[in-house]
Amino acid sequence: MIDTNRHEHLKIKICISGSAEMSNLPPRVHESAKLLGAAIASHGAVTMTGATTGYPFWAAKGAKDAGGFSVGLSPALSEREHVEGYKLPLDYMDVIIYTGFGYPGRDLFLVRASDAIITGPGRIGTFHEFMVAYETEMPMGVLESDDWETDDILKEILAKSNRPTTNIIFDKDPEKLVERIVEMVKKRKVNDTYKKKSF
Repeated sequence: MIDTNRHEHLKIKICISGSAEMSNLPPRVHESAKLLGAAIASHGAVTMTGATTGYPFWAAKGAKDAGGFSVGLSPALSEREHVEGYKLPLDYMDVIIYTGFGYPGRDLFLVRASDAIITGPGRIGTFHEFMVAYETEMPMGVLESDDWETDDILKEILAKSNRPTTNIIFDKDPEKLVERIVEMVKKRKVNDTYKKKSF
């Protein structure tokens, strides 16, 4: 059993996963990302992203605008490669960790460094992060919306996975979703139900 009273100063880290390319999505989708970041900040938690553009970028902005703390894990080996090679931003992050492992390796580090993950609209990279989180049985949230199909695709995958889980929350309200995820993380820390898995 973890002595949670001793470690109350440690902040919950919530990963926001979503598409770095948003040209096919309506501009209002940016607002849902910002609301997620702001909600994470309101709970005193840390917003974790892949230090990238698109949905994670707007979540980081929402967190910073709300006075929160934002950490980005980059696929690049250095700041120069991050900016010049990968063409990724430096804005709205308090800390950037340069993993040097490209996108697949970055995804693994990002998820494993977080206490929970929330998935918004996404493509293959977003699905990769979701699957890493699913395999480790960590708390997971999926933001539902009529503006994208990611939530419907994930529901179909889960329905056919033959592996039931109670670790995933679907919700249309960004603020309620974050609140529910924070509560799940706190309960799991108290009950010490995390499973150790290696890859």
